[in-house]
Amino acid sequence: MALILDFLTTAAMLFIVTAGLTMIFGVMKIVNFAHAALLTLGGYVAFTVTQLGLDPWWSWPLSLVCGAVVGMAVELLIVRPLYKRPLDAILATWGLGIVIGQLIVMAFGRDIKFAGAPLQGTWSLGGIDYSAYRLLLIPLALGLCLALHALLNGTRFGVKTRAVIMNEELASSLGINSALVRFATFSVGAGLGTFAGTVITPLSSLDPMMGVPWLVSAFMLVMVAGHSASSLLLTCAVFGACQVLVSTYTSPVLGGLTIALLAAITLRIRPKGFARD
Repeated sequence: MALILDFLTTAAMLFIVTAGLTMIFGVMKIVNFAHAALLTLGGYVAFTVTQLGLDPWWSWPLSLVCGAVVGMAVELLIVRPLYKRPLDAILATWGLGIVIGQLIVMAFGRDIKFAGAPLQGTWSLGGIDYSAYRLLLIPLALGLCLALHALLNGTRFGVKTRAVIMNEELASSLGINSALVRFATFSVGAGLGTFAGTVITPLSSLDPMMGVPWLVSAFMLVMVAGHSASSLLLTCAVFGACQVLVSTYTSPVLGGLTIALLAAITLRIRPKGFARD
């Protein structure tokens, strides 16, 4: 039972971390290397809430707002001029990640910190006691998946977004404000990135490089899943289960390489991954 719960909670954690990148990379095809810095920024939002003595639940909405505001500024000032220059966009977001990291170091230092979890204690399931907060990640990931699916497939915003990505000139001729669509999409993705950082921080320690180990796995998952939230959830479930198995029965070091290795194999066999066109 514990292994099954590890499968589910790991998959949920991977999905939450990767959801923001799906909006920016999977939908907009912008390689956002600042995603690691956004995760870290979200972690420090949780730490600040803890230090101020506020209810830890406040860190969730505050991180969303903080990330969205940062995303708005980044899209307007850095990313917007580079949509047709993808290599320059990669360098720009990579440099932005470094800048955000250094600002965090200046504000909080390099030492390891901890943030309080909104939900404490354990729940008993199947005769074992399991972290209540980790279990909370499962419905959170499912709810986030449904929300993203509804946003991208069941709203006018989603239709406009797909139209802009498929053919921006044609979409503009039909009256769609492509600049506004990209602005909103990037801002939502950045907000989800900081939100993810806030969510995962109570499960580990916090430092200025906290988001970096997640970056490669997040990109690999999105490359395999494409732009679909349901495909991303499936990818996280399969790859997350494999990672847990390898970490449990071999070593955590090999477990950390599992997602990258499986993604490489999957894309070699099936170049479009789990995505359905």
